[in-house]
Amino acid sequence: MDRLAVGVSPALSVSERGGVSPMAVLRQGELANDGLTPEEPGGLRHAAQKSQKAKAAIAMNTDEFKRREVSRRQFLGRSAQQAAGVAVGVVGLAAGVASGSVGRGSSPNERVGVGIIGVRNQGRLLAGELAKLADVEVRSLCDVDESQFGPAVQAVVEARQSSLSKLPNTERDFRRLLDDPALDAVVIATPDHWHVPMTLLALQAGKDVYLESPATHSIEEGAVLIEAARGGSRVVQVGLQQRSGSHFQSAIQFVRSGKLGTVRMAKAWIVHRRKSIGRRPESEAPAQVDYPSWLGPAPARDFQPNHFHFNWRWFWDYGGGELAHWGVHMLDVARWGLSVETPLRVSAVGGKYSFDDDAETPDALSVQYDFGAKSILWEHRLWSSHSPEGRSSGVAFHGDNGTLVVDRGGWKVYDHKETVTADASDLQAAHLQNFIDSVRSREAPATGIEVGVAASNLCHWGNAAYRLGRELVVSG
Repeated sequence: MDRLAVGVSPALSVSERGGVSPMAVLRQGELANDGLTPEEPGGLRHAAQKSQKAKAAIAMNTDEFKRREVSRRQFLGRSAQQAAGVAVGVVGLAAGVASGSVGRGSSPNERVGVGIIGVRNQGRLLAGELAKLADVEVRSLCDVDESQFGPAVQAVVEARQSSLSKLPNTERDFRRLLDDPALDAVVIATPDHWHVPMTLLALQAGKDVYLESPATHSIEEGAVLIEAARGGSRVVQVGLQQRSGSHFQSAIQFVRSGKLGTVRMAKAWIVHRRKSIGRRPESEAPAQVDYPSWLGPAPARDFQPNHFHFNWRWFWDYGGGELAHWGVHMLDVARWGLSVETPLRVSAVGGKYSFDDDAETPDALSVQYDFGAKSILWEHRLWSSHSPEGRSSGVAFHGDNGTLVVDRGGWKVYDHKETVTADASDLQAAHLQNFIDSVRSREAPATGIEVGVAASNLCHWGNAAYRLGRELVVSG
């Protein structure tokens, strides 16, 4: 077993057993760059040592930054040492820049200016939903792929309809948005490996942030993100929209009411049929794509179509597989209902059982999180449609007096003297409105950074246990 010692913050100090360091796995992006696998102890140790030496140089002014001779990998390496340096700058600047934008959008007659970074799929959906809010103006859209601008602008136009006074600007470089004083907040809906670097820069620039989930791409990023946000006046809302859904809130209230008896176990899952991504050769990046900027802090490599749009999440350098994609949402609900934080032990088993393709992440995975007197079980299968409780995704809370099952369609209690149900509630629009309300009021949002990091950490621990092929012991 590998022991992960966890203090008050999610930052990890790791002692090696058998020469294998889980920290190198948690720092996911380093493995592929060494050409070594998680099973090779030397590769893990070398990756961890090399990552500790990485440095970063960050300039907040876009033009100044572009004039500097800083390599892409120097720009935003993902080591804890580098990120901590950024965090120091964020904390130091927070008080100075905060007063510049806190007051913006505070008047009932003044719209909150928002920019969207990453406008394909979820980013485009968020742009449209935000544009529907009367007190929001989506002023800028940013993506490294110019082909995404047309559909994203159209989403804003259709949402705002006749009340749209000006089309949003389009930019390929996200730092332009951070430099723009007309923007009060940014939405970060990029691949996971960019989430923390962009958020740190946005905080330093004095922007409030709506950060898509998972909040982080590694355990150590979470500690840095929390430290950067601590003591500052910026609002950070993580995209775990279940927290703003009234039916999820009432489900958690019922679980905690004692009506189910003592609830010691929760199971979360996603079971559905995805298509294999197949195998594709490396090629030239599309002409409209700024591929080096897309890679950002990830290891340098030639363009491979399967590593790009949407499918990036099936590769460790950029995402965390289905566990980080859907799992972060359902595991957050499970953790919320059980009132648990850090697991004592984590074990996982799974693999690529069905798909013979380029993907690195498992198409089937079971993870057990041991919290002592309570436990959470996770399962995903990407090649099956027969799911637990007849729901493709959800969370079941098991008490000695009954079971409550909740998903995005509502909730119901089973094996109980009462028949209690609740219908679905709005999630995404309510979550975005909560964020905008927090931007105006400066009050804490529904899903702050600590909640987002805690949910993301469950995904990282599960993936680490799977990749190492052994149980992880996490002590608090």
